[in-house]
Amino acid sequence: MAAPQLDILMYHSISDAPGPTSISPQVFAAQMQALAVSGVPVVSPDAMAQPPADRAVVITFDDGFADFDTTAWPILRDHGFRPIVYLPSDLMGQSENWAGCNTPARPLMNWDRIESLATEGVCFGAHSLSHPDLTTLPADRLETEVAQSGQDISARLGQPIHHFAPPYGASSPAVRRCIAQHYTTSVGTRLGVAKAGSDLHDLPRLEMFYFTDIARWRAHLAGRGRGYLALRQTLRQLRSIVRTGKETPAPPRQ
Repeated sequence: MAAPQLDILMYHSISDAPGPTSISPQVFAAQMQALAVSGVPVVSPDAMAQPPADRAVVITFDDGFADFDTTAWPILRDHGFRPIVYLPSDLMGQSENWAGCNTPARPLMNWDRIESLATEGVCFGAHSLSHPDLTTLPADRLETEVAQSGQDISARLGQPIHHFAPPYGASSPAVRRCIAQHYTTSVGTRLGVAKAGSDLHDLPRLEMFYFTDIARWRAHLAGRGRGYLALRQTLRQLRSIVRTGKETPAPPRQ
């Protein structure tokens, strides 16, 4: 029997905007339909803190784009899937304005919609205050960006915030130590699946832009996707070496 695993799906915008952080509504709907048909259970984000008893999926969104509310949530709700959305809390109600954002900028949800979605079953996590690269910050600002974001969301929603995602997936031992002081889990952008023993403050995710081919996504859900995932991990590793001249830590064996 294969070892239990948790597939943490990573999304940003569900729209026809250009770039890898946008997935078209049609593709997203097909991905969710394939997930529903597969029988792999979609579990609460709180399951990230516990090793899965069997295979399961958590659905995550970074940045809190307005199209989560208008496009993604109706599809998820129809399937009974409960996702988590990580919010850069100082920017809600504005448009993306961080390094590497799209042009034209995509709008973010406002607090009225976030509060309403929370009552409908959407979970929310922290994604810093202003979406900086946390690894570049002095210790005092790092603490503020990490801790205050969750505190502000908690005050708005009247519930504790247990989960965090560093912007860009940028992390370091110092960043992870800071996050661990305030949150139960943290997810990054390292490509892979979480298993028993995974670092709860450096959990890997599956970037769903890599699974826009629905046949390939179905194969992954059926347990036949190890070769493709290993190839993607290797290509990421090579790109990192070319870009930085340094080898990033290898992903765990799947």
